[in-house]
Amino acid sequence: MFRSIFKFFAALFVPLALGYIAGQYTSAAVPTWFASLNKPSFDPPGWMFGPVWTLIYILMGLSFFHIWIKPRIKERTVAKIIYLIQLALNFAWSFLFFYYQDIGLALIDIIVLDIIVAIMLVKFYQLKPTAAYLNIPYFLWILFATVLNAAYYFLN
Repeated sequence: MFRSIFKFFAALFVPLALGYIAGQYTSAAVPTWFASLNKPSFDPPGWMFGPVWTLIYILMGLSFFHIWIKPRIKERTVAKIIYLIQLALNFAWSFLFFYYQDIGLALIDIIVLDIIVAIMLVKFYQLKPTAAYLNIPYFLWILFATVLNAAYYFLN
Protein backbone atom coordinates (compact mmCIF):
# COMPACT_ATOMS: atom_id res chain seq x y z
CA MET A 1 0.00 0.00 0.00
CA PHE A 2 2.75 2.46 0.97
CA ARG A 3 4.63 1.69 -2.26
CA SER A 4 1.58 2.49 -4.36
CA ILE A 5 1.08 5.80 -2.55
CA PHE A 6 4.77 6.63 -2.99
CA LYS A 7 4.64 5.74 -6.70
CA PHE A 8 1.51 7.84 -7.17
CA PHE A 9 3.05 10.99 -5.69
CA ALA A 10 6.46 10.41 -7.30
CA ALA A 11 4.84 9.89 -10.70
CA LEU A 12 3.02 13.23 -10.34
CA PHE A 13 5.94 15.08 -8.77
CA VAL A 14 8.63 14.33 -11.36
CA PRO A 15 7.02 15.89 -14.47
CA LEU A 16 5.65 18.82 -12.46
CA ALA A 17 9.07 19.46 -10.89
CA LEU A 18 10.88 19.23 -14.23
CA GLY A 19 8.37 21.62 -15.77
CA TYR A 20 8.86 24.05 -12.89
CA ILE A 21 12.66 23.87 -13.13
CA ALA A 22 12.61 24.41 -16.89
CA GLY A 23 10.27 27.35 -16.43
CA GLN A 24 12.54 28.96 -13.85
CA TYR A 25 15.60 28.72 -16.07
CA THR A 26 13.90 29.85 -19.25
CA SER A 27 11.45 32.52 -18.08
CA ALA A 28 14.03 35.31 -18.34
CA ALA A 29 14.06 34.95 -22.14
CA VAL A 30 10.30 35.42 -22.51
CA PRO A 31 10.04 39.21 -21.96
CA THR A 32 13.28 39.91 -23.83
CA TRP A 33 14.45 37.60 -26.62
CA PHE A 34 11.17 35.76 -27.20
CA ALA A 35 9.15 39.00 -27.23
CA SER A 36 11.37 40.31 -30.03
CA LEU A 37 10.65 37.37 -32.36
CA ASN A 38 8.27 37.49 -35.30
CA LYS A 39 5.24 35.49 -34.18
CA PRO A 40 2.92 33.34 -36.28
CA SER A 41 -0.72 34.41 -36.42
CA PHE A 42 -1.81 31.26 -34.58
CA ASP A 43 0.49 31.79 -31.59
CA PRO A 44 -1.60 31.29 -28.42
CA PRO A 45 -1.59 33.97 -25.71
CA GLY A 46 1.25 33.60 -23.22
CA TRP A 47 -1.03 33.08 -20.22
CA MET A 48 -2.29 29.83 -21.76
CA PHE A 49 1.00 27.89 -21.53
CA GLY A 50 1.24 27.60 -17.75
CA PRO A 51 -2.20 26.06 -17.17
CA VAL A 52 -1.97 23.81 -20.24
CA TRP A 53 1.45 22.44 -19.30
CA THR A 54 0.42 21.96 -15.67
CA LEU A 55 -2.58 19.88 -16.75
CA ILE A 56 -0.44 17.93 -19.23
CA TYR A 57 2.21 17.17 -16.59
CA ILE A 58 -0.50 15.93 -14.20
CA LEU A 59 -1.99 13.68 -16.89
CA MET A 60 1.49 12.49 -17.83
CA GLY A 61 2.24 11.61 -14.21
CA LEU A 62 -1.07 9.79 -13.78
CA SER A 63 -0.43 7.79 -16.93
CA PHE A 64 3.05 6.82 -15.78
CA PHE A 65 1.63 5.73 -12.43
CA HIS A 66 -0.65 3.28 -14.27
CA ILE A 67 2.42 1.80 -15.98
CA TRP A 68 4.65 1.82 -12.89
CA ILE A 69 2.23 -0.29 -10.85
CA LYS A 70 1.95 -2.98 -13.52
CA PRO A 71 3.76 -6.28 -12.87
CA ARG A 72 7.47 -6.29 -13.72
CA ILE A 73 7.69 -7.53 -17.27
CA LYS A 74 9.92 -6.57 -20.18
CA GLU A 75 7.18 -4.47 -21.81
CA ARG A 76 6.81 -2.38 -18.66
CA THR A 77 10.56 -1.75 -18.55
CA VAL A 78 10.55 -0.68 -22.20
CA ALA A 79 7.58 1.64 -21.60
CA LYS A 80 9.30 3.19 -18.57
CA ILE A 81 12.50 3.82 -20.55
CA ILE A 82 10.56 5.43 -23.39
CA TYR A 83 8.71 7.59 -20.85
CA LEU A 84 12.00 8.77 -19.34
CA ILE A 85 13.43 9.52 -22.79
CA GLN A 86 10.44 11.66 -23.73
CA LEU A 87 10.63 13.40 -20.36
CA ALA A 88 14.28 14.29 -21.04
CA LEU A 89 13.48 15.53 -24.56
CA ASN A 90 10.58 17.58 -23.21
CA PHE A 91 12.83 19.10 -20.54
CA ALA A 92 15.61 19.80 -23.06
CA TRP A 93 13.31 21.63 -25.46
CA SER A 94 12.73 24.55 -23.08
CA PHE A 95 16.46 25.05 -22.68
CA LEU A 96 17.19 24.73 -26.39
CA PHE A 97 14.45 27.16 -27.39
CA PHE A 98 14.48 29.74 -24.61
CA TYR A 99 17.80 29.49 -22.76
CA TYR A 100 20.11 28.76 -25.71
CA GLN A 101 17.77 30.52 -28.16
CA ASP A 102 18.41 27.85 -30.79
CA ILE A 103 15.09 27.55 -32.57
CA GLY A 104 16.43 25.07 -35.14
CA LEU A 105 17.87 22.65 -32.61
CA ALA A 106 14.68 22.97 -30.55
CA LEU A 107 12.72 22.03 -33.68
CA ILE A 108 14.82 18.89 -34.15
CA ASP A 109 14.31 18.04 -30.47
CA ILE A 110 10.54 18.40 -30.65
CA ILE A 111 10.28 16.36 -33.85
CA VAL A 112 12.16 13.54 -32.12
CA LEU A 113 9.89 14.08 -29.09
CA ASP A 114 6.81 13.66 -31.31
CA ILE A 115 8.12 10.31 -32.55
CA ILE A 116 9.06 9.09 -29.06
CA VAL A 117 5.68 10.11 -27.62
CA ALA A 118 3.89 8.30 -30.48
CA ILE A 119 5.89 5.17 -29.60
CA MET A 120 5.13 5.73 -25.92
CA LEU A 121 1.40 5.89 -26.65
CA VAL A 122 1.57 2.50 -28.38
CA LYS A 123 3.63 0.91 -25.59
CA PHE A 124 1.40 2.37 -22.89
CA TYR A 125 -1.71 1.20 -24.74
CA GLN A 126 -0.36 -2.35 -24.86
CA LEU A 127 0.04 -2.34 -21.07
CA LYS A 128 -2.87 -0.18 -19.95
CA PRO A 129 -5.07 1.65 -22.50
CA THR A 130 -6.03 4.31 -19.91
CA ALA A 131 -2.35 5.28 -19.63
CA ALA A 132 -2.24 5.94 -23.36
CA TYR A 133 -5.54 7.86 -23.39
CA LEU A 134 -4.28 10.18 -20.64
CA ASN A 135 -1.43 11.22 -22.95
CA ILE A 136 -3.54 12.12 -25.99
CA PRO A 137 -3.80 15.81 -24.95
CA TYR A 138 -0.01 15.86 -24.52
CA PHE A 139 0.57 14.34 -27.95
CA LEU A 140 -1.83 16.77 -29.63
CA TRP A 141 -0.26 19.72 -27.78
CA ILE A 142 3.30 18.82 -28.79
CA LEU A 143 2.21 18.31 -32.40
CA PHE A 144 0.80 21.84 -32.28
CA ALA A 145 3.99 23.01 -30.55
CA THR A 146 6.02 21.44 -33.36
CA VAL A 147 4.10 23.44 -35.96
CA LEU A 148 4.53 26.54 -33.80
CA ASN A 149 8.27 25.90 -33.38
CA ALA A 150 8.62 25.44 -37.16
CA ALA A 151 6.76 28.70 -37.76
CA TYR A 152 9.12 30.53 -35.40
CA TYR A 153 12.06 28.95 -37.20
CA PHE A 154 10.90 30.10 -40.64
CA LEU A 155 9.76 33.55 -39.49
CA ASN A 156 13.00 34.32 -37.69
